[in-house]
Amino acid sequence: MHGEYKMPGGKLIVVDLAVRDGCLDRVQVSGDFFLEPDDALHAIDAALEGQRADADEHMLAAAVRAQLAPGVMMYGISPQAIAVAVRRAIDQGTDA
Repeated sequence: MHGEYKMPGGKLIVVDLAVRDGCLDRVQVSGDFFLEPDDALHAIDAALEGQRADADEHMLAAAVRAQLAPGVMMYGISPQAIAVAVRRAIDQGTDA
């Protein structure tokens, strides 16, 4: 499944994922944004991995926030924007 979201005033977020047994699987977040440190992207993917596919945007954003280490800088994106892209991937995948 594939979802995209351009955060207003920010950058493009792309999410590719699968759903297995009702949970997010093989989550990969990418886009034209910047993170410091770079390995924060792995933390974002890990935060989303295993989340329930019926989780709403607030739950997904909270999972991302909880996984990020203190001091992580996100330029052009936010946990909420990532959650929107995830929901778009899931919702478009179920419409297909």
